[in-house]
Amino acid sequence: MPELPVVAPRDFAEQVLMSPSPVLVDYSASWCPPCRQMEPVVAELARELSGRVRVVAVDLGAHPGEARTAGVTSVPTFIVYAGGREVSRLTGARPKAELRELVSAQL
Repeated sequence: MPELPVVAPRDFAEQVLMSPSPVLVDYSASWCPPCRQMEPVVAELARELSGRVRVVAVDLGAHPGEARTAGVTSVPTFIVYAGGREVSRLTGARPKAELRELVSAQL
């Protein structure tokens, strides 16, 4: 899993849906090669957006039920939440610029 704060299901509403700032959630699993490939990219983006966008991870290996809850059918999946709802999503390994663009509409 990435060096991001990992959000457990019991904390999801408080940490993501009730966040005053937009939240980029990295839905991934340690057994997923593309997820591991994206770890440094997402961590770098988190540092760049610090203070404007919260970036967290959901470990689908530890919490597989969260995939169904979020409608995630492939990993990695990146979902931006703002105002308590999903506002955008990307699936698969992507360049950092695409992830930045995903959240830029919420800044």
